[in-house]
Amino acid sequence: MRSRHLNPSPLKPADPMAQNLFIAPTTIDSGLTSVCLGLFRALDRVGIRVGFYKPFSQLLPQHDATAGDTSVEYLKASTELDPPQPIALKQAQKLLNQGQSDLLMEDVVGHYQQVAKTVDVVIIEGLVPNGNENYIARLNINVARNLNADVILVCSPQDLTVSAIDEQLDFYARLFSGPTDLNVIGVILNKVGEPNHSDFSPWVNSELLANTPNYAAECQVFSKNRFKLLGVIPWQSTLLAPRVSDIAKEMNATVLHEGQIATRRVQKVTVCARTIRNMVHTLKPGTLLVTPGDRDDIIVATAVAALNGVPLAGVLLTGGLMPDNKVIELCSRALETGLPVLSSDTNTYEAAYRLANLSSTIPVDDIDRIENAMEIVATQLDTQWLQKQFKLERKRRLSPPAFRYQLSERARAAKKRIVLPEGCEPRTVQAAIICQQRGLASCVLIGDRAEINAVAESQGMALPTALEVVNPADVRARYIQPMVNLRKHKGLAPDMAEAMLEDNVVLGTMMVALDEADGLVSGAIHTTANTVRPALQLIKTHDKAKIVSSVFFMLLPEQVLVYGDCAINPDPNAEELADIAIQSAESAETFGIEPIIAMISYSTGESGTGADVEKVRKATQIARERRPDLLIDGPLQYDAAAIPSVAKSKAPDSKVAGKATVFIFPDLNTGNTTYKAVQRSANVVSIGPMLQGLRKPVNDLSRGALVDDIVFTIAITAVQAKQVESADHL
Repeated sequence: MRSRHLNPSPLKPADPMAQNLFIAPTTIDSGLTSVCLGLFRALDRVGIRVGFYKPFSQLLPQHDATAGDTSVEYLKASTELDPPQPIALKQAQKLLNQGQSDLLMEDVVGHYQQVAKTVDVVIIEGLVPNGNENYIARLNINVARNLNADVILVCSPQDLTVSAIDEQLDFYARLFSGPTDLNVIGVILNKVGEPNHSDFSPWVNSELLANTPNYAAECQVFSKNRFKLLGVIPWQSTLLAPRVSDIAKEMNATVLHEGQIATRRVQKVTVCARTIRNMVHTLKPGTLLVTPGDRDDIIVATAVAALNGVPLAGVLLTGGLMPDNKVIELCSRALETGLPVLSSDTNTYEAAYRLANLSSTIPVDDIDRIENAMEIVATQLDTQWLQKQFKLERKRRLSPPAFRYQLSERARAAKKRIVLPEGCEPRTVQAAIICQQRGLASCVLIGDRAEINAVAESQGMALPTALEVVNPADVRARYIQPMVNLRKHKGLAPDMAEAMLEDNVVLGTMMVALDEADGLVSGAIHTTANTVRPALQLIKTHDKAKIVSSVFFMLLPEQVLVYGDCAINPDPNAEELADIAIQSAESAETFGIEPIIAMISYSTGESGTGADVEKVRKATQIARERRPDLLIDGPLQYDAAAIPSVAKSKAPDSKVAGKATVFIFPDLNTGNTTYKAVQRSANVVSIGPMLQGLRKPVNDLSRGALVDDIVFTIAITAVQAKQVESADHL
């Protein structure tokens, strides 16, 4: 094959506004896709509009030829993007062999145009090098040149020496910077510390990680500033953890009991054919237990572990054998904990062999694992340096990842103390540990330390030393008199106060009321009333608030919207509705959202009449008078507020219609119904409800809240506390 087939004259890039990053791997197993996804996330969460383009689909040995291109499918599943389908590599080969490389590049640029016209930066995923396909490197170079892209190299150090890494990066940089003069701007080192034989184990290779060189200082390409080291991504076993449902599918196993088969993940596989005393140590969180189906003793021991709160991944019974019916009946309560049970006709040895050789490719429908891969990479990249390389003229937007990122950064900066009354609840314990590890807040768990430690251990976690635990029995007495003083106008007696303080939510609320904590989060096992009532009685509203209300942050694909009030006030009057609008606007500003407030009704402008419409019209007028600096309009129908094309016909003179970021609903029935309809039908993540109007922040959780929901609610509470502190100092 002659080189002229691979070097047509460069075509004009489609969109000079878009800047292009060509991601080129240096080895076949460098983790190219995860790096591209992580880079997308890193740029997206700082507000850059990012596009993704993969010119060619390259089926590697571990990929299913019928499943479509994994990079494209991952992005379609986890983002709002719909990248063009890559050209099949065999089709590209055919065109090159026919001397039609110009036509091939025209197709590449045409597909690229579809992506570049609406974004600031395009991430272009290159081809993986293969010793049997020498033209691949030249094809990468040709695409990067025709799209006028800067190049980022991705390298997996594995067992390479520092000098070998230098040589490898120098070689690939010379390929790109030769006669084409492409600019290699940086390098990402991926899967650092990867063990030679990674299996379903929760450990990382600590020896490898401990002996990891200081690449920035020891590699000459970095120390002499030839390339920027954009990130060092450690190998993490969590990315290998499939769901039990994935195991069942790949093993073609029969599901005897579903349990939480779609959410429990396999961190480790253990094969058990030993006596109970020699196998109980293997019953750890995330373990898939593989045992012959007639080992009743092992099955009973596993059931006991599940009943003791150990979240095992599941049980795989081998040999096509089934335990005795009496044993199944004895273990039935363990199944209620969500423990999945599978059965396989294969023997134990063959089952273990197949499990050890399962594909590590992430299923397209495993959004959590895709998100985890993106976050692991994104958090290690020097996004600030990359931003300096871009000269962007478009206005940044607050995407959901950008919102979460800014929320985390603001929570860290706030450095607040948040009390968690449900201190022994497993999700709350996990969330507190995560917040402490990430520095989002200093959490205070209320409960018995021994019990909390046991809960943490059953989840495979350990309480950080800095995580504070308050035993309510030790401190309850000292809050009795302060509570009597706060409620003396209601005639509260000491014995009544003591009885009320038996409720840890009341105790935690007193800590906040007395400025011993900056905020409170509860509701994982309590009702909204249990959480809100003590706050209204003891913390009370701040001076400017007429009522306590709530907002949800709706994480739509392209932006974050604020919905209020969807949780607290059944039927606010016009004065109260105006107050909700102002509170919601201030909350939006606190979290980096420009407040453009739409007062929602069933009619737009002057088109409708009736008491409900008049209430919204009057509330709009009151809010404007109280806050003339805010952009508020109403009444507006939802579609007129949200969709520019509808706004042009229904409210052409409105400065809010079609641009609203804050939606104020006329009553709880409308607000709650709308937020749930949007959340469920559009598969939108919502964060909240966040309470507004209290002197100090208290926030309620859904009783079905996930650990991540609790983590973000704690972060929100910390940011609110900082805002309250700042307002008090004015």
